Amino acid sequence: MHLDDEFASLINNATYIYLRSIREPLDNQLELIVEEAVANEQKRGEIPRPNELPEIAALSKDSAPIESTPGCLTFRFYWKHYAAYLVTEEMVGSCGNYDDELYKGRLFRLYTKSHFLNHLSRDTGAHSNPLLHYKITCLNHLVDVAAENPPEIEIVS
Repeated sequence: MHLDDEFASLINNATYIYLRSIREPLDNQLELIVEEAVANEQKRGEIPRPNELPEIAALSKDSAPIESTPGCLTFRFYWKHYAAYLVTEEMVGSCGNYDDELYKGRLFRLYTKSHFLNHLSRDTGAHSNPLLHYKITCLNHLVDVAAENPPEIEIVS
């Protein structure tokens, strides 16, 4: 699957996504479930915040929670075989310098040059094909996956 495919386009056009599940169905297989999220306008200004400082309350009084609502899509990514994957808490993973990396996509990225690929080229071997580096940039986690083949992607209910 390439980043111009229908599912990749749907994911990249989402406002936000959350990682909901990560598991290995069998050895060296990887399944990720991500769910689209939006600013929930129906709850704008209605978020209870007990014990909040008045200064913070004033800043957030008209805010809307970012959450999955009815109509948001859920995607399943499945790699039949992966070489490596890394799950990073979003705040920690968003603080580095990545200007020298090259990728296509927004929330679902395919890299042609990355620090993750550089690390794997130094520390792994015996791949029959070049590794592809995918990153899924969720609100709660960043997920990097290196595999010889692209994932299967489907919409799940």
